[in-house]
Amino acid sequence: MWFDSFSDLLRILLVGSAAYIALVAVLRVSGKRTLSQLNAFDFVVTVSLGSTLATVLLSADTSWSEGVMALALLAGLQFLMAWISTHLPWARSIFTSRPAVLLQGGELQQDAMRRNRLSEAEVRQAVRTQGIGDFSEVAAVVLETNGSLSVIPRSQYGNGSAMEEVKGVSAA
Repeated sequence: MWFDSFSDLLRILLVGSAAYIALVAVLRVSGKRTLSQLNAFDFVVTVSLGSTLATVLLSADTSWSEGVMALALLAGLQFLMAWISTHLPWARSIFTSRPAVLLQGGELQQDAMRRNRLSEAEVRQAVRTQGIGDFSEVAAVVLETNGSLSVIPRSQYGNGSAMEEVKGVSAA
């Protein structure tokens, strides 16, 4: 269908503008962490915020106030989860996974790759995108909690203090 009515278009214009302003306000109040995507839960909140905004914009069955409440709820739950995982270290493992080493000292860690469903080709690609052509030049490749791969060249490994919580890292 190409067109229903001008009132539907006007509703999208007015409610959409108000919902957008409300979303910006919720994001400003809730802080940068709400959209940070540091882990899977952060990503889910980001997608959920977008989905909620789309529902408010396009569904006449969802009022503006219901949409704002849903946006605030998502941001509030994200804030609560971040607070709990920061202040209660034992709870962090409930919300987030630990980073895992996939390559260490130039050698692929096959068990970790299998556990995380990654192939050698994906690890090699991550190394190549850093401009490195030889595994022997790589101290570690880490699968981070947000799903990204960090490549740490030997020349930048230092004392390895940044690797402290990485699962599977052996002493340097």
